[in-house]
Amino acid sequence: MKKILFLLVFALFFTYTIAFADTLSIEGEAAILMDFDTKEILYEKNTNTKLYPASTTKIVTAILALELGNLNDIVTVDQEVIDLTDGSHIALEPGENLTLEQMLNALLIQSANDAALSIAKHISGSIDGFVGLMNEKAKELGATNTNFVNPNGLHDDNHYSTVHDLALFSHYAMQNETFRKIVNTVRYEVPPTNKKNESRYFHNTNKLLNNNTKIYVDDKYVSTKYEGASGIKTGTTSIAQSCLTSYAEKDGQRLIAVVLKSSVHGVYSDTHKLLNYGFNNYDNITIGFKNEFIENIEIKDGLQNYVAGILKDDFVYPLLNGSTDMIDTELNLRESLIAPISKGDVLGSLVYYLDGKAIGNVEIISTMDVELDPMTKTSNKILSKWYIIVFAVILILRIIVLQKRSKRRSKRKSYYLPH
Repeated sequence: MKKILFLLVFALFFTYTIAFADTLSIEGEAAILMDFDTKEILYEKNTNTKLYPASTTKIVTAILALELGNLNDIVTVDQEVIDLTDGSHIALEPGENLTLEQMLNALLIQSANDAALSIAKHISGSIDGFVGLMNEKAKELGATNTNFVNPNGLHDDNHYSTVHDLALFSHYAMQNETFRKIVNTVRYEVPPTNKKNESRYFHNTNKLLNNNTKIYVDDKYVSTKYEGASGIKTGTTSIAQSCLTSYAEKDGQRLIAVVLKSSVHGVYSDTHKLLNYGFNNYDNITIGFKNEFIENIEIKDGLQNYVAGILKDDFVYPLLNGSTDMIDTELNLRESLIAPISKGDVLGSLVYYLDGKAIGNVEIISTMDVELDPMTKTSNKILSKWYIIVFAVILILRIIVLQKRSKRRSKRKSYYLPH
């Protein structure tokens, strides 16, 4: 009866979850919602469909610039950059000098294509060389359905990505303090340069940060500005349509959303719906607690036969409201647990399951030292020399046999001697 009741509750819970997610009515061709701390997918639509990423490409351009360059580097614009620039730009001129930091702000805030090309040539010496680095970085981050042809995202049939891969790029980039600061900047000024007599002012193209445009979300009109949003990157071309990767934080929970191929207003409505869904229905629950006792674990050949195993760290996971009872665990111990064992040594791990799917694990460690039993040590030494013992036994038996034969011969001789 209990089993039937459990299955009924699970079926209702699962049906509610799917139905609720479906009510999001995402306009974009593809969308994803990822928990930042665990990288778990909370919602997905056409996750691995290859689409054109437009200027969200510049996330990877910025990553490489931050990792391979110096913010104080002087970037000099050349004629090739000017000749190849199309779309959004900041009117750079041949021979103009900006710092790499200024170029990055132009790249991520104003979405300047000429800044992207200038950064590429500064970092790699050539645009093609830089694109090669971009594709290498994509593979390094686990992106299996991405191919870059340029550093700015202008359309090319062979320049594509997926919402899943872009979520991976966004997650990685937002761990960089400088990147986080730039994508959360609403307005930025570049003072006069060696080619410009006036300052340039950049305004962030991401309307999640600061805009009063109204969009229709959950049966009402709201501002595009989203409380807790801190970036990340917009993208628009006539073929890619409107694209957006975003990050938001609320009550300690951090989310990443990506929408590709939506409309001008739809991309923001989609993003609001995704973030609302995550914040309203998921909580990051601490399922396992650091130093939590798990089990007394047997140790062979020790002065103590058992040691208490505890969790090394907390285990936190985003769960739908009220679904903590759906968690199961499995204890996996090391194959050979033999003394000596030191306090803090890893004894195994505790694997957590949600609806039969492994969602993570935490190492189990020893709470104390377990010394080797000296008697075991002595016996082990003796047993390890078994061949000597066997040889000694055979030798002793041989000696005994020879002695007995010798005695029998002596008796025979005495019997035949004259009396």
